[in-house]
Amino acid sequence: MNIFNIIEEIEKADPEVYSRMDSRRHAFKSLGSIGKKTALAAIPFALGSVFQKAYGQSNSMVLEVLNFALKLEYLERNFYTQALAASGLITDGTARAAIEKIQMHEAAHVDLLIATIQSLNGTPISEPTFNFGKNFPDWNTNYQTFLTLAQAFEDTGVRAYKGQAPNLINNDTVLTAALQIHSVEARHAAHIRRMRGNLGWIVGAGDNSNVPAGAQPVYAGEDNLMQGGINDVSTVGDGYSTAIATGAFDEPLTKEQVAQIVSLFE
Repeated sequence: MNIFNIIEEIEKADPEVYSRMDSRRHAFKSLGSIGKKTALAAIPFALGSVFQKAYGQSNSMVLEVLNFALKLEYLERNFYTQALAASGLITDGTARAAIEKIQMHEAAHVDLLIATIQSLNGTPISEPTFNFGKNFPDWNTNYQTFLTLAQAFEDTGVRAYKGQAPNLINNDTVLTAALQIHSVEARHAAHIRRMRGNLGWIVGAGDNSNVPAGAQPVYAGEDNLMQGGINDVSTVGDGYSTAIATGAFDEPLTKEQVAQIVSLFE
């Protein structure tokens, strides 16, 4: 593959690469102004510079997002592990089997994120110490409180992964892995919600989520009716109710919003 094909491949992977470093015309002009042998010798250094300039910052962002996700997965794994160990909390056999599987899923997510971070030469964050009784003192003795927090954590996970997806857009492999986790978190959320007698999806800002005030930040913004600049109720005109319009779309959570939620348990 010659240098022009290589540059074309880079451009396919990242159409904005030239705006990050230089114009396409100037890049080719610079290559054509030096001798053939010199150009060949310079290719490795030139490509290294290209990738460093074009992807160095995004790689740092990817690692930041992965560690952000790892913290959430640590929280969920720790939560379910402690809940399963709590005497008399989950006594129904069917419910316990479901929670055990969810816990194993979260553990697998932790392992994958750690391995991914290490493969990118990053350092996985250490597992924090969580205090689930900080604002919910009966969480490990009251089954309904436990389920309330489980729902809040799973709904948070779904919205958090959605919120960080744009930061992974330049890394197909990592984005694919994140989306694979995201869809499983959504399945967990639906299952837990049904265990509580709720619908499997969020309708508005907590209007069917049946959670205490301390967990309401999980559902901030879910009453949004605008999607892509279109008002689902007034513009589409197919007789959608507000409940249908808000339930049809999940809203992302920002990193700051997620940090606020996690701080309830640190």
